[in-house]
Formats: sequence, C-alpha cells, structure tokens
Amino acid sequence: MKSLKITEESLDGPAKGEVRVAIKAIGLNFADVFSVWKLYSAIPKGAFIPGLEYAGEVESVGEGVTSLKPGDRVMGICRFGAYSSHLNIDARYLINLPADWSYEEGASYLVQSLTAYYALMDLGGLKENKTVLVHSAAGGVGTYANRIAKKMGAYTIGTVGSASKVDYCKKEGYDEVIVRDNKNFGPQLENVLGDRPLDLILECIGGPVLKAGYVSLAEQGRMVVYGSAYYASDRDKPRFIDLFLKYKRRPMIDPQQMIQFNKGILGFNLIYLYERVELMHQLLGELSTLNLDKPTVGEVFTFENLPDALRLFRTGKTIGKVVVAI
Repeated sequence: MKSLKITEESLDGPAKGEVRVAIKAIGLNFADVFSVWKLYSAIPKGAFIPGLEYAGEVESVGEGVTSLKPGDRVMGICRFGAYSSHLNIDARYLINLPADWSYEEGASYLVQSLTAYYALMDLGGLKENKTVLVHSAAGGVGTYANRIAKKMGAYTIGTVGSASKVDYCKKEGYDEVIVRDNKNFGPQLENVLGDRPLDLILECIGGPVLKAGYVSLAEQGRMVVYGSAYYASDRDKPRFIDLFLKYKRRPMIDPQQMIQFNKGILGFNLIYLYERVELMHQLLGELSTLNLDKPTVGEVFTFENLPDALRLFRTGKTIGKVVVAI
C-alpha cells in the first residue's frame, strides 16, 4: 500500500450530464487491493485514483441534470476515482441516500447488494428451497447474499475464515456456518451438506476451496465466481513468485466434463453492470422491493489512514464493510 500517495489536483466544473459530489465516505472492495497492487486488468495506465464506491453530497450539477440538486445526499459507484474528496460523475451513477442512512452506510450498499443480487438471481437462477453456499459470509457481499437468499426461501451455508465471525453469521440468519479450513474444505462441506444437494455457490476464494465446491455441486448446480481472495497477501507489495505459483496451481476444470456432470461455472465483474446502467437501475429497483436491512458497517478509518484500512481489509479479519470517512 506504499504506492498510495495523497496529492492535490484541480477539478473543473461538472460537464453536461455530470454532477460534482463532495465525497464523505468511501467503501473498500477487494478490487481496490488488486488495483493498488496493479494486478487488476481493468486499471488505467500510469498513475490513477482507485476506488469504486462512495457516498457524499451534491455540490453542483452540470447542464441538463434535473434529477439531482446541490445539497442532495447520494451514494454512487464509479470505475475508478472514489479515493478523493470530490468527484465529477455521470448523474446516472448516483442514487439518493435514504434519509435514515449515514454516509458510511451509503458507501457500503451498492457494490455489495448488486453483486449479491445479480450473482444469485440473474446468474445463479436462485429459486425457493435451493441450497446456497456463500463464502466470506460475514463480509459486505456475504451479508447481503444471505439476506436476499433468505427472502427467496433458500437454505444458506456460509463460510468464514475465523470462529469469531460465526455469531455474526448466525445472527444474520445463516442456516449453517463453516469455519473454513482451506486445505480440508471438501470434507467440511460434505459433512454439513449431508444428503442435501448443493445448488449454487457464490465463490470469491479460489484455489482448493473453489475446486472442492465445484466437486460438491449437484447436477444442474452453478458456481458464480466474482473474486479470488486466495491471491491476497499480508504484504504491502506481494511476492510475485508466490502469486505465480498459486496461479500455476489453480484448479483446472475441463469444460467438456461439465457436460457429463451437468453443472457449470459463471464469472462476474461489476463493471459489466456499470457499463449497462439501465440494467443496473432495473436491479436496484428489484432490490428495493425486498426491503433489506441497512448495510453492516464494520471498521471506519480516516482518509489519512486509508492505507491502514486496506491493510486490515486484505487480512479478511473484518466483519461487514470497511469504510473510510472524509
């Protein structure tokens, strides 16, 4: 995280269709970690401002913007640029912040809820009485994945990396919680499943855990991959030989065998929805009908301590969302 530096830049007024937002809170995501390490394929060339998710106050609006006005409290997403005090953004990527939500809560909602909902419903085809396995169950996506799945009448199994997170997951309503042993996850999962078929996996770990989950999938089961925490490191600058070895040892799954076993794997990146703003708003409308609870905000850091926030976040020791307040 040593590559992060605070700099001052001038910002022109918002262009046609844009809004200037004074950012009050930034939500951290694993994509941020890989962006800072320059291991995220979507990052711009050269110096750039990381950050996908934020909440703040509208300062000014550009020509043609009628949906928002100065003083409105908003939450939003962007491809990059949220690690800043102010941001000009297309007004279509801003959502009004509910009156009873804090900025920290607003910066904890969009990426998590959209990822969970799209993965479960559109890609996963979730239906009532299906069994869903959710990794990183105590995180932002994991929390919303369980809430959505329970609204749909599913049976949910969550996995966590520490026993300290079990009580939180049980309080959130997970039916079963596994303290994940990455080397022996297969037997752990089979023990919890018993005779119950595993219909859907939200996969964000990778490595042996991904392989064990795939083996346990029932016929017509689906795995939706949206992250790879397996490649995380406790170093500010990861050892690339370690990453290379993990990459070389990644699970090799033959797509032709999927025909025999009648199950499949789908990949998902939130940029897909960002580039299809109409679909994004459609999904947010569907989410609003579920009346889900507020996001869970875990740790809150100051802007000056943003590198420390990323260091803690990448350890996987947090619950809910890690937020940086400005």
